[in-house]
Amino acid sequence: MTKTFTMELAGRPLVAEIGRVAAQANGAVLLHYGETVVLSTATASDKPRDGIDFFPLAVEYEEKMYAVGKIPGGYLKREGKASENAVLTDRVIDRPMRPLFPKDYRNDVTLNNLVLAVDPDCSPELTAMIGSAMATAISDIPFDGPTASTQVGLVDGEFVFNPTAAQKKDSDLALTVASTKEKVIMIEAGANEVKEDVMLEAIFAAHKVNQSIIEFTEMIVAECGKEKHEYVHFDTPADMYEDMVNFITPEAMEVAVFTDDKQTREANIRLIKDTLAERYAENEEWASHIDEAVYKFQKMTVRKMILKDRKRPDGRDITEIRPLSAEVDVIPRVHGSGLFKRGQTQVLTLTTLGSLSDAQRIDGMDYEEKTKRYMHHYNFPSYSVGETRPSRGPGRREIGHGALAEKALVPVLPSVEEFPYAIRTVSEVLESNGSTSQGSICASSLSLMAAGVPIKAPVAGISVGLVTGETDDDYLVLTDIQGLEDFFGDMDFKVAGTHKGITAIQMDIKIHGLTDQIIKEAIARTKEARTYILDEIMNPAIDAPRAEVGKYAPKIRQMQINTDKIAEVIGKQGKTINAIIDETGVKIDISEEGRVDILSNDLDMIDRAEELIRLIVEPVKVGAFYEGEVVRITNFGAFVQLSPNKDGMIHISKLSKQRVEKVEDVVNIGDKVLVKVIKVDEMHRINLRLEEKLEF
Repeated sequence: MTKTFTMELAGRPLVAEIGRVAAQANGAVLLHYGETVVLSTATASDKPRDGIDFFPLAVEYEEKMYAVGKIPGGYLKREGKASENAVLTDRVIDRPMRPLFPKDYRNDVTLNNLVLAVDPDCSPELTAMIGSAMATAISDIPFDGPTASTQVGLVDGEFVFNPTAAQKKDSDLALTVASTKEKVIMIEAGANEVKEDVMLEAIFAAHKVNQSIIEFTEMIVAECGKEKHEYVHFDTPADMYEDMVNFITPEAMEVAVFTDDKQTREANIRLIKDTLAERYAENEEWASHIDEAVYKFQKMTVRKMILKDRKRPDGRDITEIRPLSAEVDVIPRVHGSGLFKRGQTQVLTLTTLGSLSDAQRIDGMDYEEKTKRYMHHYNFPSYSVGETRPSRGPGRREIGHGALAEKALVPVLPSVEEFPYAIRTVSEVLESNGSTSQGSICASSLSLMAAGVPIKAPVAGISVGLVTGETDDDYLVLTDIQGLEDFFGDMDFKVAGTHKGITAIQMDIKIHGLTDQIIKEAIARTKEARTYILDEIMNPAIDAPRAEVGKYAPKIRQMQINTDKIAEVIGKQGKTINAIIDETGVKIDISEEGRVDILSNDLDMIDRAEELIRLIVEPVKVGAFYEGEVVRITNFGAFVQLSPNKDGMIHISKLSKQRVEKVEDVVNIGDKVLVKVIKVDEMHRINLRLEEKLEF
C-alpha cells in the first residue's frame, strides 16, 4: 500500500511516496521535490562479508538522460560510466551517512539513487541526499539517523535556501550542510571569497532548516519504519587485546608511534606486528586479529596522548604547522609550475594554457550544454606513500580532491574577456602524509601565477583535525593534521581561501556531528593558518602573477567580426580558414557570436592571420598597403592574392615606373609582394600598384 507524505521545503513541495515502487529493497522512497523525482533505495546483504575489517558501504547516484529529455551522445546511445558530477554526488551522500552506521557492521550496504526527472530549480543531488537518508531511516538496516541536507546560496547579500537555477548563477555561495537532530555532520562549500562570519551564519541557518526535514522524516519512520535487524558484531577478543597491551606495553606503543617520520613509524608498527605474530603463532584465532588489535591500540595511544597530554605524534604544538616550502618554475618548458611542500606532503602542479575551444564540454543532467574553461586534475600515485600498485586511472578520491581544488580556485580566475584562455592544472602528489588536497591548492596558485594567469588573489588551503573525549566540551582542534591524526582522529576539516575570505570547504567526520563551538574554532584556526601560508611561504616564492604568459605558452589575439561574415572567413568546406592556417601556422577559433581567437607562439604570424581575416571581413581601402602572393599572370598584368578569398590586379603599367615589356620581367607566380590599393571600382575589382618585391 502506498503512503504519501508532504511538506514544504524552501517554498516548494517535498513529497515522499513509500510502498509504491521497489518493495524488495530494505528501504525505498520515491521522492519528489518540485518536479524533480529521485528513487532512493537502501539494501543490505543478509550476512557480513568475510575477511574485511571495514564497513562496506557503496553509494550510487545514477544520472539518466531521459530525466532531462536527452538521448545520450556517442555511438552506443546508452549511459556509460558515472560522470564526475555523479561521483561527487556519491561522495557527498556518503560522508554524512557513513558515521551513523555501527562501526562493527560488516554487511554490504548499497544506497542507490536513480534520477527519473529533473526540475532545474530543484536540485536532484539534494533530493538524492534527502532520499538516501529517508530510505535508510525507514529500512531495517542499523542506522543512527535520520540526517537532512540543505543547500544555501548568497544572492545580493541575502541567504537563499535551496536556490533555483537562476539564483545559483547570481550566488556568491554554494553551500551544502547535512545535519542530525543535534549537530552538523557534513559541510561542502564553494564560495566567492565569503568572509568567515558570513559562512558560519550560513552553516547554522542551514542546520536550522534541516531540523524541519528531520521532523518530517521521523514522522515517516514512525508510520512506515521497519524494526532494525540484528547483526553479527565484530571486535577484537577482549582477552587477546588485554594480553597484547600487557605484552607490548603502552610505553612501547608511544615510542613506536610518536615520531615525525612516517616511514620510521610504519617500520616500528611492522616490528610490533611481527612480534605478535610470533607470540600468537599457535593461536590461529588471536593471530587473525593482530592487524585490528594493533590499529585499536595505536588509536587509543594517539588519542590519549593528544587529548590528555596535548602531545602530537611528531612533537608539534596543537596550532603548529609542519615545515613549509614553496617554489615556482621547477620544470622547464611547461607553461607554469609550482611545488609546495608541507612536512612529508609534497605536490607539484603544472599549468597548461590553451584556446577556449579546449574547454571541456559537459553532457550532464542540465538542459543547457555546459563547458568548463578551468580544469583541475589530481593524481595520487602509489609511490607517494611508498607503495607499489598499477595505475588504473583516477578513482573517486582523486576525482573528489581534484574537484575540491578546482572549486577553491575558480573564484579567483580572470574572466574570459580578461584572459581568453582555457586553463588546465594537474597536481601530481609526489609525497603524501596528509592533506594533499590542500597542498594541491597551494601548488596550483603558485603554478597559475608562474604561468602568467592574472588571478585576483592567491589561494591557500589547510586542514584541521579533531580529537574528542566523552563529552561535547572535551575536545581538541589540531592545526594541519598529518595522516596519522586524520586516520585516528575524528575530523578532517579542509578550508581554502584568500586573505579576503573562503573559497571552498569540505568537512569529513567520523563522529555523530560537531557542536557550533567546534565549527567556529575550526574555521578560525584555518584562517590563521591560511594567512601564515600566504604571507610567509607563498608570497616570497612569487608575490604576483607574471605580467605575460611564458615563451612556450600560446599567445592569443582576439578580434570581433560581424556574425554574417563568419561563413566568409570559414569558406566553403573550410577552404578559406584552412588556407590562413596553412600560411601562418596559427590556430583559429571562431565562436557563434563572432569572436575570433588567434593562437600561436609567433606574434608575426598572429599579425599576418589577423590581417588576412580583416581583408576578408572589411572592405579594401584605397591607399592602404597589403602583402600578397602572385597567383596568376596574364599579358596585361599580375593577379595578387590578398587573402584566401580576395584578389587584386597589378596592371603591367603599374609594375614599375619604367616601361615593362613583359610581366615576367618583374614578377612571377609565387612571388611575395607589397602592393598599394589605387582603386576599387563599382564591381569591387581591386586595382593595385607594386611597391616592392618581398624576400621570404
